[in-house]
Amino acid sequence: MSLYIKEVTGVDELSVAGTKEQPFKTPAFALYANQINEGGEAAEPKLFIYKDEENDFVEITASAIKKARKGAEGLKKKAIKAKEQAAKLEQQKLDNATKNLAALNIKIEEDKSLPEAKKFKIGKSYAHVGERVKVSGWIHRLRSNKKVVFVVLRDGTGYLQCVLSGNLALAKQTLDLTLESTVTLYGSIINVPEGKTAPGNVELDVDYYEVVGLAPSGDEAFSNRITEDADPSLLLDQRHLALRGETLSNVMKVRAALLRSIRRVYEEEGLLEVTPPCMVQTQVEGGSTLFKLDYYGEEAFLTQSSQLYLETCLPSLGDVFCVQESFRAEKSHTRRHLSEYTHIEAELAFLTFDELLNHIETLIINAVKYVLEDPVAGPIVKQLNPDFVAPAAPFMRLEYKDAITWLQEHGIKNEEGNNFEFGDDIAEAAERKMTDTIGVPILLTRFPVEIKSFYMPKCKDDPRVTESVDVLMPTVGEITGGSMRINDVDELMAGFKREGIDPKPYYWFIDQRKYGTSPHGGYGLGTERILAWLCNRFTVRDCSLYPRFSGRCKP
Repeated sequence: MSLYIKEVTGVDELSVAGTKEQPFKTPAFALYANQINEGGEAAEPKLFIYKDEENDFVEITASAIKKARKGAEGLKKKAIKAKEQAAKLEQQKLDNATKNLAALNIKIEEDKSLPEAKKFKIGKSYAHVGERVKVSGWIHRLRSNKKVVFVVLRDGTGYLQCVLSGNLALAKQTLDLTLESTVTLYGSIINVPEGKTAPGNVELDVDYYEVVGLAPSGDEAFSNRITEDADPSLLLDQRHLALRGETLSNVMKVRAALLRSIRRVYEEEGLLEVTPPCMVQTQVEGGSTLFKLDYYGEEAFLTQSSQLYLETCLPSLGDVFCVQESFRAEKSHTRRHLSEYTHIEAELAFLTFDELLNHIETLIINAVKYVLEDPVAGPIVKQLNPDFVAPAAPFMRLEYKDAITWLQEHGIKNEEGNNFEFGDDIAEAAERKMTDTIGVPILLTRFPVEIKSFYMPKCKDDPRVTESVDVLMPTVGEITGGSMRINDVDELMAGFKREGIDPKPYYWFIDQRKYGTSPHGGYGLGTERILAWLCNRFTVRDCSLYPRFSGRCKP
């Protein structure tokens, strides 16, 4: 028997005759088709391949027939495997149909003879081993193992591994469960088996549950809306869903602990919390970064800082602080800038510049200490930032002029590519390089008058520089900026004039120097920058609930 192969016009299908008029495409398929059509014991046919140069079919070479036999064997094995897979798939469909039919007949009902379940948040349920409890939350993870379904439930206070077995695992209601569905589970809290681990070292042996809200499956499934490798802008569009992830939610828990710790330190230091306005008619950090708004026909702005208002509180309330949103209209896309951020600010009266530096140092050291001692936030910081080292006193004191010398000696250039000179603003890249190289917290002090705000007083021993400070931390850079404040009316008016600011809208601020002036100073901390440092986040955007920056004001 002879079969013919023509690569250009041939077709590899079992229905092909293999004649000159209806040739196969490849020798391997020709041999395979012969075995299928003629039976496994059929004699091997002679193969003829069309050659353009001969304009005719010629018998296949010995090496080519050897290769064709090997290819035919591979096709045979592939066909057998495909047949087995098809049969397996068909059996799975049959099994699923049978399973679903059986599942439809299973009713999930509560056993009223069981003790009444006590309602707990997940975080509180860990302590109730041996008791029947009722917990509600979102399905964080879901997997099946033969006749057992494992659910990891989340409610914000913790995670709880839950085990559904028997009819509970087989019921149609359970088969339809999806990630992020909300459920209320009833069952007994038990210790996990030896050698196993779970949150709280316990699990819930479920005896009954109710579906509160079923999340979509298929194309709309949660896992299709949020994926780890998604573009960052898409994840920001889906921030309301991304916040359910463990990393982002953990950062938010550390954020809450940080703010609690900050308030605790202020309480210990005798500062009173106040709430200044966010809509203002004055500037603090320069007019170019003001967000303007029409306030009933008058020009107003979103506040850049609450500092000026905090200063007015000193004569009546003593040392004060606030935790308030501040707004900067900077078209900057660096990893440490936001258009809206949570500003921790304080003002203190009757103190020297050195006392202000000591106070800032105490605040940062103790606040971090309390975060690390927190039973929830402490382990999270350890998990997210295992190499984190808590700052210890004293911080390195480094004057601006000495920092300029350090940058010159280490060959670090300014933004124009030139050597740093006195009077240059030390931009982020150079500042970070210096801080990371030195490797310890730095109080960078005494900045030139020209690059600092109008309200900062000149140093008595060097009128070129101000009583000002930036706190720099390795890996994150500046987290705090502060200074003493001008307490002399004439000096303040000169500051307004130097910056080209009309003093009239600041009459109430000027009055603080007229009606009982005092030496005083203050500072502001960026909550998101401190969090980026604590939690080892690349960008402050990961440290804000819904980050706002140039081009981003949703959701």
